[in-house]
Amino acid sequence: MTPHDLSALGAGFSNEALGSQAVFRTALQSMSHPGRCINLDHDAQVPKSGHPASAALLLALLDADCTLWLSPKLAHSDAAVWLHFHTGCRLVDDFTQAQFAWVAAGDTSPALDTFAQGTDAFPDQSATCVLDVLALQSSGHDAADWTLTGPGISGSTVLKAEGLAPDFLTQWAANHARFPRGVDVFLTTRQQVASLPRTTHIELARGN
Repeated sequence: MTPHDLSALGAGFSNEALGSQAVFRTALQSMSHPGRCINLDHDAQVPKSGHPASAALLLALLDADCTLWLSPKLAHSDAAVWLHFHTGCRLVDDFTQAQFAWVAAGDTSPALDTFAQGTDAFPDQSATCVLDVLALQSSGHDAADWTLTGPGISGSTVLKAEGLAPDFLTQWAANHARFPRGVDVFLTTRQQVASLPRTTHIELARGN
């Protein structure tokens, strides 16, 4: 990496500790309330590639012990250099070896069951996937709406996500059925995040 490359990188959080803690708290809040759309506020100087919310989220979650796989739009972009420089994470070409994965909007994500699944004894060894989507909405009444149930949800909640693979719900049903194995997913727009822990059951909203 040349001095010119480094000078072009965004500086990350203005205060590394406080900025990281604030975003990490948002991530925990999101995981505690699956399907809830939450604004991810931060002051990080994020890369041009990928959604800003995804970049800030991974900036808070990654460290030098983590492996990260990036989809094609991100793999040779400023996002790859930025995350490696600020977190020390190891970028990997094989997504099956990644603890974290970031998929840009428009890129095809590997099937959920091809990421690291963990084991019954060590479910924490599974991958966490961050998927950039076109839009998130917490409520609605059309055929694309999902009904979510499970831990962290009082009764049920409704979520609409635009920009995922057509068979995402089928993949998710299999992922949910593998519990305690399986991946956890963060869906992000440019400013929002919604989480899908593997414990969450998803089906098309009633009447769709």
